[in-house]
Amino acid sequence: MKKYTIIGPILLILIWAVAAQLQLIDKFFLPDPFTVIGKLVELLGSGAIIGDLFSTLGRVVLSFIIAIAIGLPLGLWLGRSEKIYRSVEFIIDFFRSTPATALFPLFLLIFGITDKSKIAVAAFASMLIIIFNTAYGVMHAKKSRVLAAQIMGATKAQIFRWILFWESLPQTFIGLRSAVSLSLVIIVVTEMFIGTTSGLGRKIIDSQITYEIPTMYAIILLTGIVGYLLNLLFLTVEKRFLHWSGK
Repeated sequence: MKKYTIIGPILLILIWAVAAQLQLIDKFFLPDPFTVIGKLVELLGSGAIIGDLFSTLGRVVLSFIIAIAIGLPLGLWLGRSEKIYRSVEFIIDFFRSTPATALFPLFLLIFGITDKSKIAVAAFASMLIIIFNTAYGVMHAKKSRVLAAQIMGATKAQIFRWILFWESLPQTFIGLRSAVSLSLVIIVVTEMFIGTTSGLGRKIIDSQITYEIPTMYAIILLTGIVGYLLNLLFLTVEKRFLHWSGK
């Protein structure tokens, strides 16, 4: 990690501390960052939030796995033929542009007030992101490499396996990073409002209702850290295994 990446967190804490010190917002509703960080350390150290953290992560991982299992093969298949993709492009873009929160009632009717509805809506929204990016990655593979393979007598299957698939991976990883972040957002939001007794979202709304403000901020901070680490994980994997990207 480059040393200047620490500037962002330090700047955020400084702005937060100054705003709290100047009481731009009532200090009851905006505690200083050190109080919040202390509360987060306390929650993690006592294990009070660990169960909720794992509940949220479990739902995110499951929805993301489902999204990959469906979205990746579909994206690769659609990307092989631009005509086929264009024929269903409206459907993909329509649902991709529809806020996932607008689909909550539909998924509740289908799956009921259970974890299934949370996971299903997160998987559906993430799947569309993966399909879109994977298909575009395949369709926008470098034509020169495809042409060279055709001249050398490669079959369509060989071109897809050895060129189009690998050429699509950088764009696919962009989709995966966006999809896992979206999964986390949707899961946390649904935990707040759709029948559940555990999860970071549930704890955030409970803390807000009972006016445990430092706890609320601490869990929001933890949620942000989880999202950042998930994104960092995919960036690390991408740099490790796609070092040839753009070459």
